[in-house]
Amino acid sequence: MSCVRYLMHRRLLRHLSKSVCEHRLHGWQRNQSRLIRTSSKAMTIMPAWVIDQYGNNDVLRFTNNASFPIINYPNEVIIKVFAAGLNPLDVSMRGGYGSATMAMKRDPLNIKQTGSEFPLILGRDVSGVIMECGLDVKYFRERDEVWAAIPPWKQGSLAEFVVLSANEISHKPKSISHTQAAAIPYVATTAWSALVNTGGLSKDNCANKRILILGGSGGVGTFAIQMLKAWGAHVTVTCSHNAEQFVKGLGADHVVDYTAGPVEEPLSALEKFDLVLDNIGGDTEQWALGLLKPWTGAKYVTLVTPFLRNTDQLGVADGMLQTAATVATKVIKHLVKGVHYRWGFFAPSGPALDEIGKMVDAGQIRAVVEEMFSFSQVPQAFDKVEKGHARGKTVVEISKGGS
Repeated sequence: MSCVRYLMHRRLLRHLSKSVCEHRLHGWQRNQSRLIRTSSKAMTIMPAWVIDQYGNNDVLRFTNNASFPIINYPNEVIIKVFAAGLNPLDVSMRGGYGSATMAMKRDPLNIKQTGSEFPLILGRDVSGVIMECGLDVKYFRERDEVWAAIPPWKQGSLAEFVVLSANEISHKPKSISHTQAAAIPYVATTAWSALVNTGGLSKDNCANKRILILGGSGGVGTFAIQMLKAWGAHVTVTCSHNAEQFVKGLGADHVVDYTAGPVEEPLSALEKFDLVLDNIGGDTEQWALGLLKPWTGAKYVTLVTPFLRNTDQLGVADGMLQTAATVATKVIKHLVKGVHYRWGFFAPSGPALDEIGKMVDAGQIRAVVEEMFSFSQVPQAFDKVEKGHARGKTVVEISKGGS
């Protein structure tokens, strides 16, 4: 009897030992696999709107088989998109605008073949939730609500997921929805880059400065009005008569109707300005710099530059040379007259969005959504943007979580 008990005891110990070892082994394997996997789900495809060539609205194509974005660098995050914003730049990029420069940015060593950017996903604004974080990401966690302006050389937000650098994203303002948040980042960071980085303005030096915004009813203009008024500036705006009450509602101090005749005449009768932000281009710089206070550090900043057009037409090298010669000539020409001539460009910036988010939550900036479309209505959304004359942003709702 004791012999039987001894054998049963040995078998029980062997079984328990084996179970413990297998449990530890499986746990170790799970931990080891977690170190090298980027997602708990083996996702390889996702829904998205893509283009396979440049052209009109007919090139837009919906697919359920777009490549799922992956984390290539330790400072990147994968974002589940709740809402995406469309800009005039998306319409221009659909037609191939800036393709030469974007190709160089994506592939600096020119290793890939022409057309390697396809299938290309458009959409420059995103608001959503972080799904995965790279190993070096410290400021964000999974499930954080974030927003961002996506650089034009990266895959865009008209998809279920997008991957971005942690330096390009910011925590979404708590006071607004994802749909509202998707109306702000791209125009906000463009205006911030032009006014702060290029124009030298800040909340500490903006009080009582006189600012003129040419084309104030567009996306960049409407954001710039609100930010400058929050900083204490006096803001004059040019726009159509139909948009006059709209921009005044955003805080504009003085409005000049460009449909009533040449705007340079009524503007010349006003006190001179410390900064002019030009969203119109064309022949405006022939007279706009004369509206600045000479020899006071006053600046003319235009967002309408020939840089991308030059590289598209002349190639990257010759286009950059032509661009450098053009801007240098204009800078010197106006510097001798006591004013500064500058070009402004979009620059992605998470830290800038941090500051902008604070202003949104403080009620100083509001999202202006012109119209919202569902994910199935992306072509209609492009039509809306292409027709122009909008007084707000066109937003596409990707997930119902963003409502």
